Amino acid sequence: MVSFTGLGSLPGTDFGAAVRMTFDKVPDLPYLPELPDRGPWAGMLGRGLGLPSGLPAELSAGEWRLSGAPGVDQRRARATWRDDLDRLEECAPGYAGRFKVAVAGPWTLAAATGVPHVGRVLADIGARRDLAQSLAEAVGELLVDLDRRFPGIELALQVDEPSLPAVAAGAVPTPGGFFRHRAVDLPELCRGLRWLTAEPARRGLKVETVLHSCAAWPGGWPLASLVGEDPTGAGFGAVSLDLDQLAAADFDALAAALDSGAGLYLGCLPTTGEPRPLGVDAVRRRALTVVERVDASSDQLVLTPGCGLAGWTPAEVSRGFDVLGKAAEQVADALA
Repeated sequence: MVSFTGLGSLPGTDFGAAVRMTFDKVPDLPYLPELPDRGPWAGMLGRGLGLPSGLPAELSAGEWRLSGAPGVDQRRARATWRDDLDRLEECAPGYAGRFKVAVAGPWTLAAATGVPHVGRVLADIGARRDLAQSLAEAVGELLVDLDRRFPGIELALQVDEPSLPAVAAGAVPTPGGFFRHRAVDLPELCRGLRWLTAEPARRGLKVETVLHSCAAWPGGWPLASLVGEDPTGAGFGAVSLDLDQLAAADFDALAAALDSGAGLYLGCLPTTGEPRPLGVDAVRRRALTVVERVDASSDQLVLTPGCGLAGWTPAEVSRGFDVLGKAAEQVADALA
């Protein structure tokens, strides 16, 4: 069976309504929504730095920076996490089944977070190591908390890394904008991600790990290093990519990854352009074009939007999930 799900961000500020929508509209794989309209502490970066026990940080002049003590916005982000998990428990008491939670990845955080006297975390090898290890510890605590609240849950961890290709290519601008940070080599990128993907097993949890990015990787995604059991790789079990960002080189890499057992979260519902959302027939055709090219099986495939949906209206989001659900059924029929 071909599944479908969302990726994270939704419009509005009503968390209870957003949670209910994910359970009602995405029954295959409901997820913990992000609502960035609530404020910077509720967006991807704020939530990433706001996980319990993470490195102390503050929001200053619109930029998140590491600091000596948690700032008011980081404390608000941590409180938002606690409140969201409590509301989730109220909205879905005793839930058992698949459930996905998303966190910002270490390299996207390192590219966007400042550090005193250096510029950004990305410029300091020690700071980026500390951030990645702290993030892994905090994510482990989050997963344990969810497993405690929902004993029958089957967790999937989505790691959002929109900046990963830019970090690898040396394309992240310095704070002044005149220069670019040096590229981080692939072994270090994988090591930082591996701390995170290894954390669930270290805590005795069985968790599907998914690397998500809606950006293109110049030269093609190095999926052989990012998915699979290679101890020198990143260790993800699946990748989540925007169909519109795939290059020719990516299809061979995807086929090889799928052949080795990896999963594919395929961003086949465009999140930009008109109309919003695209119709079922168009989404089905887009998905099948990729699926047939990489020889994906039904149980490896999850259909998703290309990116987050915070810029859509609630009505558009609802229709978009309906489109994905119908397209998933038709893709499954085509693969049967």
